[in-house]
Amino acid sequence: MNYLRTLDNVTPGGNISAYITSVSGIPVLTVDQERELAERLYYQDDLDAARQLIMSHLRFVVHIAKSYSGYGLSQADLIQEGNVGLMKAVKRYNPEKGVRLVSFAVHWIKAEMHEFILRNWRIVKVATTKSQRKLFFNLRGAKKKLAWLTNEEVQSVAEDLNVEPRVVREMEGRLSSHDTSFDLPADEDDDSAYQAPANYLENKSVDPVLQLEAQDWAEDSHKRLTAAMLHLDDRSKDILNQRWLSERKTTLHDLAGKYDVSAERIRQLEKNAMKKIKVAMES
Repeated sequence: MNYLRTLDNVTPGGNISAYITSVSGIPVLTVDQERELAERLYYQDDLDAARQLIMSHLRFVVHIAKSYSGYGLSQADLIQEGNVGLMKAVKRYNPEKGVRLVSFAVHWIKAEMHEFILRNWRIVKVATTKSQRKLFFNLRGAKKKLAWLTNEEVQSVAEDLNVEPRVVREMEGRLSSHDTSFDLPADEDDDSAYQAPANYLENKSVDPVLQLEAQDWAEDSHKRLTAAMLHLDDRSKDILNQRWLSERKTTLHDLAGKYDVSAERIRQLEKNAMKKIKVAMES
């Protein structure tokens, strides 16, 4: 069921103040009104009932969005994400559970806002696991000052959130870090060039000289190996091919059965062949 089409005239677009004023003017439903609409939606799949339930709770989404204003993200975007959570909650709401919609929807609204914050707060994700996500939001609330947490405060937060103290320290460091541009900004002078990671993070794996050197070494080694193999008898060649040069390596016992000798004899032949190869490649 797509409720988005029902909200075309009420969206947190460019004028956020006008939007907040608009949704604040939508009447709040009484208990009986809410239950009637919820039953129409739940039992009859009434789209108009869904629209009324959503519209009457938009002010609640705005209220929650204001509590996340400290993350430096657009309030309009937070409200929009929260509205998505509200629509998901309305779709799943069961009036027979005896719980008001606002109490049921708060989880869905916050979940969408949390996901949006974690995706957009930093270029590099600061929280990926469930425990890290929980710690991210709780630690921001627990940290009341700009200074680093003391050992006692770290221990207290760790106990409250049921995590290890080192995890608290790690998340505190992530919260205190900032995104850095890989290249030097265009308006910076050459004296600041050393600060740009592009000037001190060297990736030697793509150095043309090293790549050419590695390619030449590989080609030379292959030629030497091919020439050295010519000094072996057919059985020794086959043993080395089966044991080292095939994608699926053959076991000593399989080769022993093939040549009707013991596995120890195959091991000796393999060892002797390897010595001959080494001598031939070094000459």
